[in-house]
Amino acid sequence: MSIDTEEARRVAKLARIRVEDAELPGLAAEFNTILGFIDALAEVDVEGVEPMTSVTPQRLKRREDVVTDGGQPEAILSNAPDAREGFFAVPKVVE
Repeated sequence: MSIDTEEARRVAKLARIRVEDAELPGLAAEFNTILGFIDALAEVDVEGVEPMTSVTPQRLKRREDVVTDGGQPEAILSNAPDAREGFFAVPKVVE
């Protein structure tokens, strides 16, 4: 895939980036370089390689999925600047 100046102009417009006409050929060349790197990555054999989320193996801390004593609405709402009928009251933002 190759990016020409018109395609670069369209991408810049979609990204809402102002690019002068004289800079479009350079931008198109940069896009083509990036696409070349992506094509090179597509050639890498990743068969049998597991995906990873970090360079160090780690597990998330887990807790028991149990019901806790959450029925304390008075204590929770005691610091609210405005609470009505057991709920936080907030100003209306949509008219």
